[in-house]
Amino acid sequence: MAISVDTFFLNPDAQGTLQAQIQQMIAEGILSGRFHRGEKLPSSRKLAGHLGVSRITVTLAYTELLANDYLTSRGRSGYYVSENAPVPPTYTPPDRPLDRVDWARAISHRFTGGDTPQKPRNWSSFRYPFIYGQADPTLFDHANWRLCALRALGQKDFSSLTADYYDQDDPLLVEFIARHTLPRRGIAARPEEILITMGAQNALWLAAQVLLDDTRTAAVEDPCYHALRDVLVQSGCRLAPIRVDADGLPPESLPPDTDVVFSTPSHQSPTTATMPLARRRALLARASDLDALIVEDDYEFELSFLAAPSPALKSLDRDGRVIYVGSFSKSLCPGLRLGYMVGSEPFIRQARALRASVLRHPPGHIQRAAAYFLSLGHYDAQIRRMSRSLHERRKIIETAISEHGLTIAGSGVYGGSSLWMRAPDGTDSTALAMDLARDGVLIEPGTPFFSGPDRPTQFYRLGYSSIPAARIAPGIARIAQRL
Repeated sequence: MAISVDTFFLNPDAQGTLQAQIQQMIAEGILSGRFHRGEKLPSSRKLAGHLGVSRITVTLAYTELLANDYLTSRGRSGYYVSENAPVPPTYTPPDRPLDRVDWARAISHRFTGGDTPQKPRNWSSFRYPFIYGQADPTLFDHANWRLCALRALGQKDFSSLTADYYDQDDPLLVEFIARHTLPRRGIAARPEEILITMGAQNALWLAAQVLLDDTRTAAVEDPCYHALRDVLVQSGCRLAPIRVDADGLPPESLPPDTDVVFSTPSHQSPTTATMPLARRRALLARASDLDALIVEDDYEFELSFLAAPSPALKSLDRDGRVIYVGSFSKSLCPGLRLGYMVGSEPFIRQARALRASVLRHPPGHIQRAAAYFLSLGHYDAQIRRMSRSLHERRKIIETAISEHGLTIAGSGVYGGSSLWMRAPDGTDSTALAMDLARDGVLIEPGTPFFSGPDRPTQFYRLGYSSIPAARIAPGIARIAQRL
C-alpha cells in the first residue's frame, strides 16, 4: 500500500532545518503506527513538490532514514518502510492540544447512560460463544452474495450505485418485500406504505421520533430489547414497562393513558414467548379502546423450524393502528443493516421525511444487491439451510441442558436462535458471565433487559446461532459446573 502524499505537511512552528523536519515527520509516522511496515513512501519528486521544498532536501532526509533502518530502498521502485522499523501494533496519535471545552455544560441532550451490554468484538475467538445475533460464516452464502453484489456494481445498475434517491428506496427491493416477504405474514401493502431502514433499530427509532414526545406514554414489554428502551428514554416520553408472562404482553395491564405499544408478539425479546392468537386479538381490541398505536417488531419469523409462525399482528389489524417492523439482520447478517417498516401512508410519509433529513436513504447498491439476492431465490435457500442447522443445534442444546439440570425459562414455540435461561435464585448472571468468559464461554446476562430498580439477576440468554454444534454440549457442561 502506498502512503498518500497528502498525509505529509510541515509544521510552520517547527524548529530545525527542512531536512530535519522531514526526517522527524516520517520517523514520527512510523513510531506512532500510522505508517506500517512495507508501505511505500511518495517519490522524492512528488513529496518535494507537495511540501514546496527542493528535491535534494527530501532525498537527503530519505537517505538518513535509510541509514537508520527506518526505510529500505527497492531498486527503481522507491522507498518503503523497513521491515525492521520499530512500528507499534496499533496506531497511537501524537500529542494533541488539550481539550478545554466544558462538555458537561456544552452537551444539551445525552444519549448514553443506559446499560446496553457491549458484545466483545473478538467473540468468534471464544471456544464456546453462546452469543446472540451474530452471523455464522459457515451458513452464509458468500458465493451468491458476491455475484449479486458484483451485479449491483455493474454498469446496468450504475444509478443504484451513484444516484441520490433522496427520500426514496430501491424499487426492486420494495417490490420484493411487497410481493413476497409481507404476504408470508398475511400483510398487504402498497409501495407508499413501505420504508427501507438501516435495520430494525433504525425503524424503531424513527417510529419513536414520529409518534412520541414528553406528553405521550409508551408501553413497553418488561423484560425487553434494551436498545429499544434506550430509544424510548431518549424520546422523552413517559415509559410504562409491562411485565410479560408465558404468553407475552398481557393487554389488560396496559395503562389507560397509553399512546403507543411496542411489542414483539411472535418472538418476545428476550424471553422468546409467542403470543397466542386470542391474546393478539385482545391486544388489538385493547389498543382500539385506548385509541393507541402498536409498533410490532416481528424479528426471526423466518427461523420457524419447529412450527409455522403465528399470524403477524399487522395481518389481523383492521384499523391501520399497527406499524410493522421487519429486518434481514438475523436471517442474512447483522452487518447488512437492512430492515423495513410498514404502516399507513400518513405515518410512512413522516418517517420517510425524517429519515431523509438524517441519512437520506440506506446505500443504493446495498439495497440493489439484497434485491437480487432475494429475487433470485438465494435468500430462501439460505433460510432453509439456517433452519436445518439451527434445528440440529436446538436439539443438542436442549439435550445438554436437560442432562445437566439447567432450567429453560423460555424456548420459543416455533424456533428462533436463542433460549432464555433461569439460574438458581440469588445468582448474579453478570458475575457468572464474567467468570465464564475467562473459561472461553460467552453468555448474555439477563439483568439489562429488565426495567426498574429491583431487576432480577438470575436470568441469562444462550444464543446457538454462532456456536458449532460439536461445542454446544461441552460449553453447557462448563456453565453447569460454574452454577
